[in-house]
Amino acid sequence: QVQLVESGGALVQAGGSLRLSCAASGIFFKIYTMGWFRQAPGKQRELVASITSTLTTTYADSVKGRFTISRDNAKNTVTLQMNSLKPEDTAVYYCNAERTRSDKFWGQGTQVTVAS
Repeated sequence: QVQLVESGGALVQAGGSLRLSCAASGIFFKIYTMGWFRQAPGKQRELVASITSTLTTTYADSVKGRFTISRDNAKNTVTLQMNSLKPEDTAVYYCNAERTRSDKFWGQGTQVTVAS
């Protein structure tokens, strides 16, 4: 059974920092591309950042220079360090594991709220 369990979401003031973590189980973690997506009320889910099995990273333009994604294959975890948070970063953040279009999994989400 595949599980992706996010943690670290919270209410934070603008300009603050948060660290989200996702613990994966039930998959051969190191071969999956891991990603963080977010969905704000009334908006579509969007990619925030991803990291491949070869450690290639991708970031949404809106978070470049503020967010950092990393992975620990020994612990089966992926982390999103979020700095200089803005109110527009408010959303539910989802962890994603993907190897192919048909081989992908989602976590349950964690709420990040940035107060102005």
